[in-house]
Amino acid sequence: MASSLSAALGSLSSKFNATLLPEFRGEFSIVIQAPKIREVAQFCRDQLGFDYLVDLSAVDHFGEDPRFEVVYELCNLQSNAHLRIKLRVSEENPEVPTVSDIWPTADWHEREAYDMLGVKFSGHPDLRRILMWEGYPYFPLRKDFPLAGRPSEMPDVAFSKAAPLEGGPFVTVPSSATTKDREPRSRSMD
Repeated sequence: MASSLSAALGSLSSKFNATLLPEFRGEFSIVIQAPKIREVAQFCRDQLGFDYLVDLSAVDHFGEDPRFEVVYELCNLQSNAHLRIKLRVSEENPEVPTVSDIWPTADWHEREAYDMLGVKFSGHPDLRRILMWEGYPYFPLRKDFPLAGRPSEMPDVAFSKAAPLEGGPFVTVPSSATTKDREPRSRSMD
């Protein structure tokens, strides 16, 4: 199977001017140009049988150009073959065509990549925030976002002080005790 997939990916590589990376543990990866993602996705689904998008994620390569990398994890459910498609987009124009109509599972994955890193997916039917509230001006998974977060002046929307469960029965506390003794549900509130 790996040799036939390797040959098929070779044709994909030459057809779309993609870079085929070396096989690793039975998985293949290709690197493509962002504008070609729809053509490549259609080819992978229709010609190679990759009928399931397992995951779509984005990576922030802060300090590099292009800054963002979008990674598509595909699976052929019939043969259990896996393919990873990678593409890079710049910080100035972090936009990629959507594949949510090709693989419906991409819908929420694309929304999450947009919400957390600011990568936009043109043509997406409902590209809005999925974890943060609408109007939130930052992208929390970018490497230049402070670990402690940013203060908020919106008390009805987000906490600007400590969360109400802090120190409560379901919060782990630092200690040298064993895991069993640190388990939040094992402590009483007194």
